[in-house]
Amino acid sequence: MNITLRQLRAFVALADTGSFTDAATRLHVTQSALSGLIKEVEQTMGVQLVNRSTRKVSLSEAGREFYPLVSRLLQDLDGALDTITDLKALKRGLVRVAAPQLMSASVLPEVIAGFKQEYPDIEIRLSDCMVEHVLPKVHSGEVDFGVGPEREPSADIEAHTLFEIPFVVVFRSDHPLNKKKRVTWNDALRYPVIALKGEFTHRLRADLHESLHDEALNPANEVGFMTTAFAMVSAGLGVTACLPYASSLIRLHQLKSRPLQSPMVRRKFLVFTRRDRPLSPAAKRFSEYLMDYVTRQEWCTKAR
Repeated sequence: MNITLRQLRAFVALADTGSFTDAATRLHVTQSALSGLIKEVEQTMGVQLVNRSTRKVSLSEAGREFYPLVSRLLQDLDGALDTITDLKALKRGLVRVAAPQLMSASVLPEVIAGFKQEYPDIEIRLSDCMVEHVLPKVHSGEVDFGVGPEREPSADIEAHTLFEIPFVVVFRSDHPLNKKKRVTWNDALRYPVIALKGEFTHRLRADLHESLHDEALNPANEVGFMTTAFAMVSAGLGVTACLPYASSLIRLHQLKSRPLQSPMVRRKFLVFTRRDRPLSPAAKRFSEYLMDYVTRQEWCTKAR
């Protein structure tokens, strides 16, 4: 049985108006075209749906049974099409993003606020987490995409560069490093270093190993979050190294920073998505907005 949407819309219009003339006007077709569509659906179904007389049009018993089913079907279909249209036009949508805690506490709130001004009906859900949890959330489909530092490539994950920037050292305004215009890693490592636990310190130690001969990265304290490190630095317990995208939090803690040189160690941050799951229009636009926002930030332009 092959019934078309045009035939079903013709039947519902005729049932709603009770008139071939009015139904044809609603559908912007001729009366003869409308009559042909009704005959086609009746022939396909093998049953009379409409009782015709010179005075009025009424539904047969079969037509009365058929009408609410078709009407609801068309309403659901039109609703679904409207939803798709709204999604394409970014009038609605849900975007789920995973990012490390430091980025979630510095860059992303500003990005989300700016994006919501342009697209107020799109909901953004931010999952702030440990760096190690970003990729698993993308793998599982818990989020649409994740943002985090470069990791080993995976066959099912696609990655696009968001930015690549060097480390800075963070210290109190009364610290001796504040008197130096140029700060090297050897300069910074002469003081107690507060670092992040796990892969952050392991990778940084490996990056510095070949270049530093007089000093080694042996943190005085290792903490789970950079905000904790900032608080400890603010309390005078040492210095820390981080990436300059956290500049708003550095200022919030009334701390100072300098680019770390000799060697210049850089970190690349990426946007991670699943290869088998294309981004929705809303998620795609948000990722584009994030990339555009980053390129306009001073901490990113200085790193180029």
